[in-house]
Amino acid sequence: MLRERRTPWPAHIDTPPATVPTLGDASAVVTFIGHSTFLIQTPVGNILTDPVYSSHAGPFGRFGPKRVRAPAVPFEALPPIATVLLSHNHYDHCDLRALSMLAQRFDPLVITPLGNARLARSAGIRRVEEVDWWQRIDTPGGSFVATPAYHFSARTPFDKNRALWSGFMVTTSGRRIYFAGDTAYGPFFREIAGRAGPIDVALLPIGAYEPRWFMSVVHMDPAEAVQAHLELEATLSVAMHFGTFQLTTEGIDEPARALRRACHDKGVADSAFLVPQFGESIALRPA
Repeated sequence: MLRERRTPWPAHIDTPPATVPTLGDASAVVTFIGHSTFLIQTPVGNILTDPVYSSHAGPFGRFGPKRVRAPAVPFEALPPIATVLLSHNHYDHCDLRALSMLAQRFDPLVITPLGNARLARSAGIRRVEEVDWWQRIDTPGGSFVATPAYHFSARTPFDKNRALWSGFMVTTSGRRIYFAGDTAYGPFFREIAGRAGPIDVALLPIGAYEPRWFMSVVHMDPAEAVQAHLELEATLSVAMHFGTFQLTTEGIDEPARALRRACHDKGVADSAFLVPQFGESIALRPA
């Protein structure tokens, strides 16, 4: 992998800070902050997925791949956060500095797969629920079910797969939102759809997938993301995990181009699988 040629990325892309929208009469508003971080606003509490605010996806937030786009919603602009969904412990999904700031400002509940509570508590998180696949947690802000994913975990060379990874099915305000976390393509998407019922929005990763000989068991490529969209039978899918950190060899814009080609090949309308702008918000109206 170290010998593979990488398509150069820009060192920095300006991302104007987005204004957090008002909820209005929407059942939920989903805002793309960057990479796998989404703000999900609901009338019964706000949710943040895999919050990463550090400048690097690596130890101490100062090593590893450098982010080329700042978080589209600055930390100080976040509304009160009731729940954090933490899919696994990789540095580009689990930012201890961000968790520490969230703990100090909002004291949120963190829901995370088995084996990650100790890490969350090390950042000052006081309320943690560890879950196994298919385990459900009910809160005043909705119900959360951990869903299977095809991935791995590690923070050091010595702790590989000592903690679990997952996606999450969120049911809140009459809407179902699926957050895939980090995953390669697997046979579980149909099972998720069968167990969950109709999915209003699926948040699916499309980036960090080349070369396939190495990455096919770690991340979906765009064509596999389209197949996952079809198997989930989601009304709408929204792309994530692209354009923020250069983790693999493809160019910064290639995931979006490849997704459009895959949608065309599979007969999926562009409007059914969105590539959001950084800071873009999607409102879900009451059913």
